[in-house]
Amino acid sequence: MSEQVDLAVIGFGKGGKTLAAALGRKGWRVTLVEQSPQMYGGTCINIGCVPTKSLVYRSEHLSAGTAHPDEYRRAVTATGELTAGLRAVNYTMIDSIDTAEVLTGAARFVDAHTLSVSTADGEVTVFAKWIVIGTGSRPTLPDIPGLAASTRVHTSTDLLTEEHLPRRLVVLGGGYVGIEFAAMYAAYGSEVTVLERHAQVLGREDDDIAESARTILQDKGVRIITDARVTGVSDSTEATTVSYDTGGGAHTVEADTVLVALGREPVTADLNLAAAQVRTTASGAVSVDEYLRSSQPHIFAMGDVNGGPQFTYVSLDDYRIVLDQLVGTGARSTTDRNAVPYNLFMTPPLGRVGLTEREAVAAGLHIKVATMRVADMATVPRARIVGEPDGLMKVVVDADTDLILGAALLCYDAHEVINTVALAMRHDITATALRDSIYTHPSMTEAFNQLLGGLTVR
Repeated sequence: MSEQVDLAVIGFGKGGKTLAAALGRKGWRVTLVEQSPQMYGGTCINIGCVPTKSLVYRSEHLSAGTAHPDEYRRAVTATGELTAGLRAVNYTMIDSIDTAEVLTGAARFVDAHTLSVSTADGEVTVFAKWIVIGTGSRPTLPDIPGLAASTRVHTSTDLLTEEHLPRRLVVLGGGYVGIEFAAMYAAYGSEVTVLERHAQVLGREDDDIAESARTILQDKGVRIITDARVTGVSDSTEATTVSYDTGGGAHTVEADTVLVALGREPVTADLNLAAAQVRTTASGAVSVDEYLRSSQPHIFAMGDVNGGPQFTYVSLDDYRIVLDQLVGTGARSTTDRNAVPYNLFMTPPLGRVGLTEREAVAAGLHIKVATMRVADMATVPRARIVGEPDGLMKVVVDADTDLILGAALLCYDAHEVINTVALAMRHDITATALRDSIYTHPSMTEAFNQLLGGLTVR
């Protein structure tokens, strides 16, 4: 079988599916290729943002100090039903468009305009004027002795579907994914140990923010071991033993489940990009310019696969850039982006945007900094009302211009409040204006009245 289309999209992620739908509605002939029916809609709704946040939400009101295997099982079931419903909605979004189709199978380039798709019904050849690669990323499995052979080792992808709550969970990696899972499983009652090879978890954050997060986790029962180099993993009948070295010597910890959260890699190895003369970076990402064009001007790359920030909302902005290239002015690019926030959904969550204090100092900037513990902010009762007074709020400001350089909000509702800071940064709203604004009460946003009143020169 063969077909000729205006646009072929490889991967059902946020950017690709949105572009396919938008151009399909304009009458373009569009084929969206997705290799698995379990991934209709992309990573976010199936194995990323949606299922993890669903499980976090369902864990937040459980009693501490005891295991909740039944609640965990019900949460996994409910989350599975949620993602199944979203898959169906996403499939229909494309399939209901007369000029668009979903082709289920693995795609490989034959040449710069031709794809071969292996479907359950045989090979389909797709000739496309324009092609978008949106195959995303996947967790990496490092070369640690015994790791790949262990039957109890999981990545964030497959652990989400396990209905049995592990009694002892060892998390390899104290970055954003590792900490989010550690916090979530501890809330369900697992005995969680985090092994982090560096001196601090959340190493990209300022030390005070990372230490505050560490304290919150430890208070909730998470054991955190830093400066830990994992040397091996071995299974026995009853448990898996993880061996690691620290400055104090060799150690072991036993687990029922091991989560590997040590980074992700672009999914490009099986695309046969060489046949299309599409260049990749050292990490395997598709090399793109600021307009997301690959080394072939008619082939674009969106989302995680292009090596940019691995966030769904960045993939959505990738869609806007490519759409502008195809049917707009062509002016929009990645250089237009600034103040892109991100969140870590521990409890309470961490919202981040812009420069850390450490980065601002390294850049030689003249700065003012405000840092306050949420528990010390008497004028912000919202956190106490909902029983979440933990955390730290921090803002970094340019002392010469009064413009906000960055913020770290480790507090209740931080995932919402951080968007206010990002908006202020994009539109050059000063710290003074944010400090003196009128906010609803009781809310976490009104913390800016007090927090920004405490700016001091560093």
